[in-house]
Amino acid sequence: MPRTFNSIAELGAHVGEELASSDWLTISQQRINQFADATDDWQWIHTDPERARREAGTATMAHGFMTLALLAPLFASALDIRNTRTSVNYGLNRVRFTSPVFCGERIRARFTLREFQSLDPGAQLLWGVTIERDGEAKPAVVAEWLMRRLP
Repeated sequence: MPRTFNSIAELGAHVGEELASSDWLTISQQRINQFADATDDWQWIHTDPERARREAGTATMAHGFMTLALLAPLFASALDIRNTRTSVNYGLNRVRFTSPVFCGERIRARFTLREFQSLDPGAQLLWGVTIERDGEAKPAVVAEWLMRRLP
């Protein structure tokens, strides 16, 4: 169940805090293939399980950009900011793909509010995000994500 805030302004008191972690999400081959279809990136390490086993000795791996694109649904499972009509991705300051996500693995995201800037209307939020792999010490993605929330 997501952690709930009743307004954007409520977040301002939580700068510097890890506010929530998402539900676990299993990365399936179907999801990887759908991302390959959407982006025209069918490199075999993502889409050919037999070749990945044979040549790399691993399962297929998710595209780094696919893992990053999952921030929106991971965020939605972690945080509910009420009394807002829209959320806009404003950009990323820094992104690192620090380890691969293999087909069949579970990931989740941890969200730390690094900055809160009031806007008229709404606010700009800078989130420190770590996407973890279940059972692995090294995260898959570390990023700074800028979001604008509007009432």
